[in-house]
Amino acid sequence: MTVRTLITGGAGYIGSHTAVALADAGHDVVIADNLSRAHLSTIDAIQQLAPSIEFHEGDVSDLNFLTALTAPDAIIHFAAFKSAPESIENPLAYYRNNVTSTLAVAQFAVETGVKRLVYSSSAAVYGNPTTTPVSEAAPTNPINPYGHTKLIGEQILQDITTATDLEVVILRYFNPVGAHSSGKIGDAIDGSNLVPRIMRTVHGSNEPVPVFGNDYDTSDGTAIRDYIHVLDLASGHLAALNTDLSDRCHTFNLGTGKGHSVLEVLHAAEQAIGAPIPHEMHPRRAGDPAAIWADPSAANQTFNWQATRTLSDMLTSHHAATD
Repeated sequence: MTVRTLITGGAGYIGSHTAVALADAGHDVVIADNLSRAHLSTIDAIQQLAPSIEFHEGDVSDLNFLTALTAPDAIIHFAAFKSAPESIENPLAYYRNNVTSTLAVAQFAVETGVKRLVYSSSAAVYGNPTTTPVSEAAPTNPINPYGHTKLIGEQILQDITTATDLEVVILRYFNPVGAHSSGKIGDAIDGSNLVPRIMRTVHGSNEPVPVFGNDYDTSDGTAIRDYIHVLDLASGHLAALNTDLSDRCHTFNLGTGKGHSVLEVLHAAEQAIGAPIPHEMHPRRAGDPAAIWADPSAANQTFNWQATRTLSDMLTSHHAATD
């Protein structure tokens, strides 16, 4: 049976790759996105890769917009603002957008009898973990408004599953990197994350890559993150839709289980492109944890899923997509 899957925020970085992966797997995919943080050109690229994908432009915080869509069998809810530094500067926008959209999508899911909703959460819910790697049982203690909005969304959905038939899979993923093998979709080069900044420098901006903090308690003083290829994340979402689960609400980490420092990523990028990359040190940013990487064993065991691509794969594909 063909599954009709609604992907909110499907024109975004992770959403676009997941949409194509689901279409390739035989899903009937519908994207809903207001394009406030994405571009129509991404939809064009998605539909070149998977012409069957349907697109509707609109705000998923608006229940009237959602109810005008044909009811799906499943939903993957990506639509959210996602910058931790920006959330500190403008918390009201983050609470309004991220929480309101989750409430509307959840109500739509319940009212239309959606069987399963996969929620795009984040390692930001853990804050500064006391131990690494981080399992799903670790305390949640966000240190920025973005992380708080993701945790609130988790709680909303957990509560709804106790009162309805909706099944929810919460995916807390770590730092996505890389691009589709076609080179047609990838992370925007004008993004604020580390790898887009690196690629912006590589492709002629002439601005050194900023490294925020070199005095963390890590091997080289720079922050450590778990970088995961966006195609591995996409396959994790497909697995979350397809796996039979015993309870109505489950939470899983999606990561590689390995941490890399900012300087390690810079050096790996230099190897991938074969040239030095200028960078400069800056003070730490508010809301950034020192070191965090995943314990992905629950997803490995339950979904039979594992991240397989290396840091070199991530950087090489990202570079190719921005050439």
